[in-house]
Parts: sequence; structure tokens; C-alpha cells
Amino acid sequence: MKKLQMVDLKSQYDKIKDTVNTSIQEVLDTTTYINGPLVHEFQKNLENYLGVKHVIPCANGTDALQIAMMGLGLKPDDEVITADFTFAATVEVIALLQLTPVLVDVEMDTMNISVEAIKKAITPKTKAIVPVHLFGRPANMDAIMQIAAEHNLFVIEDNAQAIGADYVSENGSKTKVGAIGHVGATSFFPSKNLGCYGDGGAIFTNDDDLAHTIRGIVNHGMYERYHHDVVGVNSRLDSIQAAVLNAKLPFLNDYNKARRQAATKYNAAFSDHGNIVTPNFDENENNHVFHQYCPRIINADRDGLLTHLQSKGIPCAIYYPIPLHAQKAYLDSRYKEEQFPVTNQLVQEVMALPMHTELEDDQIAFITDAVLEFLNK
Repeated sequence: MKKLQMVDLKSQYDKIKDTVNTSIQEVLDTTTYINGPLVHEFQKNLENYLGVKHVIPCANGTDALQIAMMGLGLKPDDEVITADFTFAATVEVIALLQLTPVLVDVEMDTMNISVEAIKKAITPKTKAIVPVHLFGRPANMDAIMQIAAEHNLFVIEDNAQAIGADYVSENGSKTKVGAIGHVGATSFFPSKNLGCYGDGGAIFTNDDDLAHTIRGIVNHGMYERYHHDVVGVNSRLDSIQAAVLNAKLPFLNDYNKARRQAATKYNAAFSDHGNIVTPNFDENENNHVFHQYCPRIINADRDGLLTHLQSKGIPCAIYYPIPLHAQKAYLDSRYKEEQFPVTNQLVQEVMALPMHTELEDDQIAFITDAVLEFLNK
């Protein structure tokens, strides 16, 4: 059995190394390191893949979220609603822009932002909602877009963990997540479903005017060299990372399919076990792309299981051990523990097992056997 990895980027690279190496060599030969032809080629290819009018590449996923909010013209003290159970980057950029983060609870079955909690959190100061498509599963975008329309709010999709996933609307139509809200943001961190070999990110929108504004923001506010028309930042995807992403994009559907297949095998091994709640998803639909495989461990020693797996050389993790409302940087007297019953339960139960495109059957069997060995003792 191959050595277990939380994410096996080396095996993935070995299968496409000739294409990747050729693309990188092209950048080295042309020395077009910033904003070169491969950046524009990747941009166009990703627009076609997502079915969105505009993709604006940038330096990383956190920048993508910040720039999206800057492009929408949000002002200090505007309230932005987002999920309490997610990585800190989402709330971090809200705070950096001196906006007011409003953290709300999530749903137990999907772990995504609660529609009912959003409704309760809206005030006259609310200007935007940031749903996070957590672990690869789309949030309830039909309901979120309806709420936004009723209250004249922006929707900024945090799509860092779900690129390539389909959102199946109530009317049966399918749209790639990230292309549903007013603007979407993603990360190309190496471990993502579509990852580069460094940092990278992108912003998506179908709004021509917003796209124009964002293109200026990512490049110091310039549309013409040394003419600064808007307040901007320095956040550009470099050509080497674009070369890697362009080489990997044609395989994204296959990568996501492999993740779903691995999740199916995990679920089968854990089926009907009283201490494991597995992620529910439709195996025949691309509506969950499993950036992480995160079952809940209930009425059992989750942390003891973590130690047990690590002792057997099985990498695993807890996403996320501390809710955002309890993080030192984001403590706020507005928050009461009774507002977050689901999040507070999830941080005690959720754990992440290895999930990537190269998982093999013997590896999954070894992992699941080790989990069941501990829980059945």
C-alpha cells in the first residue's frame, strides 16, 4: 500500500507531469511571468467551463473575497452575513475592510449556512450574504438568492472548496457554483480540487460593470499604466501558476468524480454504524465534490479516534475545532452561545479523513478498518 497522504499531490502530478512541465517551460522560455498569455488562456478556459461571462484571476482565494467586496462598493459598518462554521478567511476579509461581520449558524445535514439564521440576522445595515460551499457541497442558493432579492442584498459566493460542483436548482436547471451569486470567489491553493503549485485565486461574475471594476482593483487600480482610476491592490495570478491550472483544468471533472467515488466507498464501509454520520449525497449527481470527507463521530471519543488513526500513520484532521464566533480575533458581545447550537455541536463531532483524487481501494479499506476497530472496541 502506498503511504497515506491527506492530499496526494505527487501522484496526481506524476500523471500529468509532461503537460505541466511543458506549460511551465513555455513561461520560462517567453519570460512572461506576470499577466502572460497563459493567464489569459486559463481565464478564457475557466469562463467556458463555469459558464460565466467574466473570470478575473488574482493572487489567492483570500484576496478574491476581499476584492469581490471592494468591487461591490461595500462601506465601513455595512453588515455582511456569513457562516460561523468555516475557515477564518471568510470573516477575515470582512473585518479587514472594516465591514461588520455577522456570523450565523449552519444546518446540521449540510453544514452550510442556515437559511433561517440568515433571515433572522438581516437588519437595515445588512448589505451582503456570503454563503460558503463547505467541504464541496453547494449551499441552498435558491433560497439565498430569493432572500437577497427581497432585501436588495449582494450575494458573494465563497467557492474555495467546491469548484466544479453543480448546483441543481428547484426548477431542475444546473449551474456551476460560483456563477450563481452577484460575484463568486475561489482559491487555487495546492490542496484544492483545482489547485496550483503555489498561491492563486479568481473572482467570477456575469456583471460587466463589476468585472471592469474588479479588473482595475487587482492591478493597483489601473486600466492604463500609471493611471490609477480606483483604489486597488496588487493581486495577480502569476503565469507559472496559470500554466499549472490550465494543464489541470481539463481533468477537473475526473478529479471530482474520483473524490465522489472515494466518498461512496467510505460511506459504504461506515453504513449503519451507530457512531458515524456520513455525508449524504446523490452518487449520480455532481452536486458534492468532496474537497474534504468529513463524517460526524457521535456518542464516541472523536479525539481519541483521531489519536488512534494518527498512531497508525493515517493522516486526519478536525475542520474546524473552534467556531469563528469563539476565535479571539472575532469575539463580539453581540454573539450568544444559544445562537450557534449546530456549530457548537459540529466542532465536537466533525473530523476529516484523507480525501484526494489518487485514493486507492486498499488505502480506503485500511482507513475504514482502523476507524471501525476503534469505535467497535
